[in-house]
Amino acid sequence: MISLDGYISLKRILKTYGMALSVFFLFRLVLFITEISRIEEKSTSLLDVVYAFWMGVRFDLVISGYILLFPAVVLIITEFFVGQNKWVDQFSKGWILLFFGLSFSICAADIPYFNHFFSRFSIGAFEWIESPSFVFKMIFQEMRYFLAFIPFIILTYFFYRGIQRTFKVRPYVPTKILAKSAVYFALILAMLIGIRGRLALKSPIRIGTAYFGNDPLLNQLGLNPVFTFIKSIERSKDKDNKGVQLMDSKMALSAYRGSNPNADFTKEGSIARKIKADSLKNKDLPNVVLIIMESMSASKMSRHGNPNQLTPFLDSLVHQSIYFDHTFTNGKHTFSGIYSSLFAFPSIYRQHPFKTIRQYDGMASTLKEIGYQTCYVTTHDAQFDNIEGFMRANDYDQIISQSDYPSEEIKTTLGVPDDYMFQFCMPKLNKMAEEEKPFFVSFMTASDHGPFYIPEYFSPRSEGIKNQIVEYADWSLKQFIEEASNQDWFDNTLFVFVADHGAPLSADYAISLDYHHTPLMFYGPKIIDENYVSNQLACQLDIFPTVMSFVNRDYINNTLGINLFKEQRPFVVINDDDKMAVLDTSHMLIIYDERDPQLVHYPNGDKTNYASSKPDLVKEMQGYFNSRIQLTQDLISNSEINHLK
Repeated sequence: MISLDGYISLKRILKTYGMALSVFFLFRLVLFITEISRIEEKSTSLLDVVYAFWMGVRFDLVISGYILLFPAVVLIITEFFVGQNKWVDQFSKGWILLFFGLSFSICAADIPYFNHFFSRFSIGAFEWIESPSFVFKMIFQEMRYFLAFIPFIILTYFFYRGIQRTFKVRPYVPTKILAKSAVYFALILAMLIGIRGRLALKSPIRIGTAYFGNDPLLNQLGLNPVFTFIKSIERSKDKDNKGVQLMDSKMALSAYRGSNPNADFTKEGSIARKIKADSLKNKDLPNVVLIIMESMSASKMSRHGNPNQLTPFLDSLVHQSIYFDHTFTNGKHTFSGIYSSLFAFPSIYRQHPFKTIRQYDGMASTLKEIGYQTCYVTTHDAQFDNIEGFMRANDYDQIISQSDYPSEEIKTTLGVPDDYMFQFCMPKLNKMAEEEKPFFVSFMTASDHGPFYIPEYFSPRSEGIKNQIVEYADWSLKQFIEEASNQDWFDNTLFVFVADHGAPLSADYAISLDYHHTPLMFYGPKIIDENYVSNQLACQLDIFPTVMSFVNRDYINNTLGINLFKEQRPFVVINDDDKMAVLDTSHMLIIYDERDPQLVHYPNGDKTNYASSKPDLVKEMQGYFNSRIQLTQDLISNSEINHLK
C-alpha cells in the first residue's frame, strides 16, 4: 500500500474534489427538495432519483475538473522541484476559493431561477442586465429569493474553512520519483476524463446526456448550473446563434405564402396581406382594452382543473365572452408575452426583441392609422426592458408608469399593486373617452410576480402567498371591470384578457405547458353577439388580427397572426430559451440544441416519444417551425418588419 504522506498535492486535490462535490450535492439536494412535489410517484422509482444524483456527480466533476486542473498542475510541478512553496500555496488557494465561490453563487441563484422558470441557470438570467438596480430590488424584496443564498453563505464558509485546513504546511516526505510520476500522471489523466465527462470518443458530456428518462425534473436535476450557464454563453457567442439559419430564406417565405393560398398579398416577397372589412358588420369603432396578465397560467383557473378556486372572476367571464381553450403563449418571459401579443411575432431563442428599437405594423400602429388614441400602462419603471422607448417608437401616444403614480403608492420594485394601477387609470380612460376618437389601451399587470405584495384591504381565502396573490390579481381585474361597467364608454369597449406567460405549476415534459397555456377571452357584453367557448388552437400572435375583426376596417396584416374567427391555426411555436417547441391540439414537438426532437401526446401527459413512429408529423411540425422562425429572423435582421407592405 502506497503511503500518501509523500504526495502532498494529491491529498490536497482529492480533498478539494471531495469538498466541492459535497457542496454541489447539497445544492442539488436543496433544489430537489424545493421541487419534490413535481415527482410522479407512480412512474418514478427511487433508483431514478439516485441515478439523477449520480448524473449530477458526473457534471460536477466536469466543473470541478476545469477549476482544479490549472492549480493541480502548478502544485505538482512545484512539489517535484521545490517541495512546498508559500506563494504557490496562496495562489492555489485563492484560485480555488474564487472560482468555486463563483460556482456556488450560481448554484444558489439557480434554485429560485429553476423554481420560477423550470429550467437550469443560463444566460437568460441576464436578459435584464441593463436594469441591475431593478433586478436586485426585485430579488431582495422577495424573501424566498433571498433565502436561497442562506445555503450559499453556510456552505461557502465551511468550504473556505476546509480549504484552509487542507493547505496547511505539511512535513515533506521524500518519495521515489518514478512512483510519484506515475501517480500524478494517473491523477491528471483522471481529471481530464472527469472534465470530458464520458469515456466515449465520439463526444464529451453534453446537456442532453442528463436526459435519461421521462421525468422532466429528474432529467434536469443532474445538470450543474455552472455547466448550463457556460454552455448558454457559448451558444450566445456562436455566430450562428446571433441570427438563426434554420432554412433558406426564400424557401421560408415561399412556405409561408404557400400555406396561405387565398391571401391577398400586397406584393411579391412580402408576408403582408390585405384584409377587407366585413360590410355586414356595425361600422362603429369600439374602444379596445387589452389586459396582459402577469403569470396567469390557465392552470390557475377552476376552468382548467385548479381545485383552489383562485380565479372566480376570470372563471365567471368564460361564459360571458368568446373564450379560446387551447391558447398558448409564444415565450416564457414577460417581454416575450408583450412582444407577441402586441406585434404578432414569436420570440427567437435568447434574443430580446426590445433591446433594438424597430418599427412594426403592430396593433397600436394599425389602430392609430385608423384614428385611435393609444396608451400603454405598466405598474413599474417603464425603462425596464426598454419598454417605453420601444412603445413610443411604435405609435403609443401615452405611457403610464411608475413615475406617474404617487410615491406613497409604490410598494415594491414592481411599482404599484394591480388594483391601484387600474384605479389610477380610470380617470385617464374617461378623459380619452371624451375625445371624438376611440382608444386602445394596453395594461401589463405585475402583482403575480415576486416580490409579492397584497394590500391590507384585500383578504385572501387561501393559504400560501402564491395562491393568495392569484386571488388578489383576479380580484383586481374584477374591481376594474365593475368600475368600467359604470362608465359611459363601457358599452362600446372590447376587453381582451391574456397572460404574458403562465407558471410551471406542473411539468410533464422538459417544457412546462402550464408555463405557456393561457386564458384568452374577448369580452364585450354590448359588442359580442354570441358568447361561446372555442376549442381551436390559438396563440398570442392571433390577438391583433382577431381584435381587428371587431374594429372592422380595411387594414394590412403584416404579421404572423391570424383572425381566429375566419382562419384555423395548424400549429403554435413556443420559445423556451434553450429549447423550442411546436404544437397542435394533441402533439408537441420539443426541439433541443443537443438531442433529437421529442414528439409527445400532451393532453393526457403521455411521455412516450412518438418521433420515430410518426415521422411525417415530425417533418410537418419541424418544417412549420423552421419556416416561421426563419421568416421572423429574416424580417428582423433586415429591419424590414414594416417595409414589406
